[in-house]
Amino acid sequence: MSRTCELTGKSPLSGHRVSHSNRKTNRRFLPNLLNVTLISDALGRSFKLRISANALKTVDHRGGFDAFLMKAKDDELSPKVRNLKHEIKKKQAS
Repeated sequence: MSRTCELTGKSPLSGHRVSHSNRKTNRRFLPNLLNVTLISDALGRSFKLRISANALKTVDHRGGFDAFLMKAKDDELSPKVRNLKHEIKKKQAS
């Protein structure tokens, strides 16, 4: 399982751990990923996703999972979530 957020595309970054003597060694900054179940109002189903805590706050702020997906860019979403977005668009169009 990759350490990438399925909604925002956040992934590990690299940087330096800096000691008191200012010696720099490599380290990784990992995203704060959570396993959550989000409910789609349009489809009437729930989906298990691995998303960052920041994405969870954004979903809540934008008014739910469906509203988040409608505003999200396709290149940031995982293939699984991209398919969900297209299903929701079809359902809302009809």
